[in-house]
This record gives sequence, C-alpha cells and structure tokens, in this order.
Amino acid sequence: MAQPTLKHITDMDHALRSGPYDATVVVFTDHTDPFPPPLAPSIAKIAEMDAQFGHITLCHHHDQAAGGRLILAPTGPIDRDWDDVRSISDAAEKGMRRAQRAGAVRPALIVTSPSNLPGFERVVEVACLGALQGLWEPLEAREHDSAIETVESIGVFAPTLATETLHAVTAMEEGRRLARDLCGTEAERMTPYAFADLAIERLAGTGVTSSIEKSIAVLNREYPLLMSVARASLPVPRHRPCVLRLQWHGGDTTAPHLLFAGKGVTYDTGGADLKTDGHMAGMSRDKGGGAGVAGIVLAAALLKAPVNITAEIGLVRNSIGAECFVTDEIITGHSGKRVRIGNTDAEGRLVLADCLSHLREHAVEASRPYLFTVATLTGHAVIAMGPYAALLDNGPAHAEQMAEKLAAYGTQWGEPMEISTLRREDIQFVDAKTSAADLLSCNSAPSSRTARGHQFPAAFLLRASGLEKHGSRSGRPLPYTHVDIAGSAVSGTDFVFGAPTGSPVVPFITRWCIERNN
Repeated sequence: MAQPTLKHITDMDHALRSGPYDATVVVFTDHTDPFPPPLAPSIAKIAEMDAQFGHITLCHHHDQAAGGRLILAPTGPIDRDWDDVRSISDAAEKGMRRAQRAGAVRPALIVTSPSNLPGFERVVEVACLGALQGLWEPLEAREHDSAIETVESIGVFAPTLATETLHAVTAMEEGRRLARDLCGTEAERMTPYAFADLAIERLAGTGVTSSIEKSIAVLNREYPLLMSVARASLPVPRHRPCVLRLQWHGGDTTAPHLLFAGKGVTYDTGGADLKTDGHMAGMSRDKGGGAGVAGIVLAAALLKAPVNITAEIGLVRNSIGAECFVTDEIITGHSGKRVRIGNTDAEGRLVLADCLSHLREHAVEASRPYLFTVATLTGHAVIAMGPYAALLDNGPAHAEQMAEKLAAYGTQWGEPMEISTLRREDIQFVDAKTSAADLLSCNSAPSSRTARGHQFPAAFLLRASGLEKHGSRSGRPLPYTHVDIAGSAVSGTDFVFGAPTGSPVVPFITRWCIERNN
C-alpha cells in the first residue's frame, strides 16, 4: 500500500459521529487540554479512574469516538527548558501505531497540546510527520506482503491549518519514504544500480531529470577516488558502481541553486581495514546520505519548489578482495589533489570528494550556489552528537548562517540538528606528511577514537574537492555545508534494527521549499 493520505477535517462532530473514520487518536499534554466537547467528559472520567492516564498510550471504547475507538496519546511535559516539539511527534507515532494494532484503517488525529509555546508552533504538522513515520514498513516487508501497511488515510482535525500545509507534509513524507526505502533496504536488494533505478522510478513524472553514469572507463577518469573504493566490487557485475545525477529546475537563474553530493555506500565491509567484532552489521544503511538527497529532490519537485537543485549520488560497494584498495596508496582525485589513503574504512569521504569536485565546477557558473555533502560519515558524530545530524560550514556558508538556519528549521519541525565548527586543527590534520601526496584521507584509528573525528573529515572534503580555493577571501566564494547524519539516519542510532528516519529531508525542505525565506 502507498503511504496513508492526509485528509483535512474541519467538522469534528461530523467526523466523530458519521464520518468515514474508525478511530480517534488524541495527542494531548495533560487533563487541562481543550479536548473536543463530545469527548471531554469521558476523558475526564478516564483521567480519574486510570492511573496510567497521561503516562502511557491508552485505548478505550467510546461511543462518540470514531469507530468506537479512543486512543489517548500523552506527550508528557512540554514546558521544561529541555523539552521540544519531538514530544508531539513521539506521542503521535505511538498513538497511530496503537490505532493500527486496534484494527483502524482510517483513524482521525486530533492534537490538543498547546501551540503557543516557543518552538511548538508546528504541533499539528509535526504530529502528522510522527504518525506517518510510525506507519512505515520496510520495503522488503512490503514486497513480501503488500497488505502489511494497513492504514489507508488519516483525518487531521486542524480548523486553522491550510490545506496547502498538509500537501507540504505529504510531499515531505514521500521524500522521507523514498529515503527510508533506499537507506533501510538490505545490500543485495539495494545494490548501486538498484538504488539508482528505484530513485528514478519514484521521481518519474515529477519534472526531475536524471541520468546514471555506469561506464567504468568514464568513472575511472572522472571519479578516481570513488573508483578506488569500488575497485574490489568490479568482478561482481551486480555490485559495480555508478553515479546517479538528479536535477530539478524550479526557478530562474536568480533562484538559489542547491548542489548536493550524497554518500551511497550500499555496503561497507571496511575494505582491507575490515570491520570486525560485529561492527559490519547494519552497514547496508551506509547509503543513508545518498538516500536523504534523493528524498530532498523528490519532495522539492512535488512541491514545485522555486529553487534549482543539482545532485550527484556516488553509489558504490566497499568490498573486500584481492583488488581492494589499501592504506598507503596515493590516488589523484578529480580535483587534481593527491590523496594518501590512511584507512580504507574511511571510504565515504573519497566517494563524496569526487562528486563534490564536479559540483564545484557547476557552482562556479551558478548565480546563487550552495553546496552540501550529506553522509552517514563518522562514528564520532554519533559519539559527539547522539541522534542529531552534525552541521559544519565553510567560511562563506558561515557568513550566511547556513548551519544556524537549517538547525532552526529542524528544531521547529521536529528534527533538531547540532552545529559544529571547522578549526585550523582540522585543516592541519589532513595535511600530507610527505611530499608524495597533497592530503591524508584520515589517520589509522576509528573516528570514534579520534579527537575531532567528525570535524576533520569536513576539512578533508573541503580540500580534496578543490573548495578550499573558494573561501571567504577568494574571488569566487562558494558556500559549503557538510551534513553528517550518522546519528540521525536511523532511530535510536541503532544502525542494525532502527527504522530509517529520512533525515535530513525535513530541515532542507522546510528551509528552502516551504518557508521560502531564502
């Protein structure tokens, strides 16, 4: 089944008594919330007789609730200094799952939590996103059983909410759904070519133009760093690499032009620096950055966003074998920089560097370019930031407060992000240690055991792509922001079993395509 349709409810009495809905999910904060009049007396009685009221999600029979099912989904406190709107999202997700388990296929969603607290202005939209997140099932499960996703539609009671806003939430969810499918599907089902094919299939009819570069000769010439990662995969035809290019033209030459490089490592063995002690489990999710970029492009196209987007997603498998690249190799990238390999398990930055170098050449000719890399890049980002994406600006992006603006929209819409800073130590970290190379890709230790382990890879990307020549004091400054989603790509930072989240579709779409405060 496709994702549930969001339907706008303006007449609550009709919806509860004679509408098409078969459950009522109420997201609330406490017993003082303004519950709908037909339900309020009974909810007050439930609060008196059930000590679990306000603590866990409850399901009660109620004659005046749609379908006789009343689902009470509490947020817990939302007015403490550390609370944020994710309390709404979490409650809606739990409530919608409970309604589904109760047998509902057309539940109605009501949010009574206040929207007048700072940071809670988008409670209804965030509740919808949370509900939709909770109803997604993995692609493998849907292909095995097409009836596994049982909820057909969700009625949303929000009298003051514009229908266009629900359309925007629907578009974001379609982008997140594509990103979840691409990120969360196992490596043999979602090989490099299969990833590209599924993305193009979902983008069909949206106005996005696409192409897949599969020629090994072209890839060797144009993406030499990427191809070093892919080298051991070449003997297996289904594991061979490609670069997926996507373009959305939604504005004229004066519109912002967003250029994305996405990491699409469909499986990461670590290569010659093989992952051991069980750390290889979950590495089919190492394509989450490329998945997020594809989701952003889809959502922007569905919204007919007045921006231009160019994306390159490097799709490779980091295999182990006789042909795999090894540490100490020196490989000249697309930018002309000679890179000494410090650890083959730091493969994502090599894939991104060549894609970013190509995008840099496009950006030089654009009127308002903004470059981004999106990747599940480092374990250090998880250690340092937990379940949040890490944002790092170069000088021109910092001058435009790019990270601050993305983080602000993410916070308002239920996907907070953390801001890191590039320092001179990060630039120095990737300095070549001999004249044989220009740069060092990384040290020999895991990023999680390296000081500034998620910051210095951004410095590497800046330098390996040639963007270091386009800083604040250059003749052609180019804003660039690195987005490490290693912590936010899957729920609970559980790379093996956590549900993919679709990060960072929501912050980018709300920043550039909904609010349009460009």
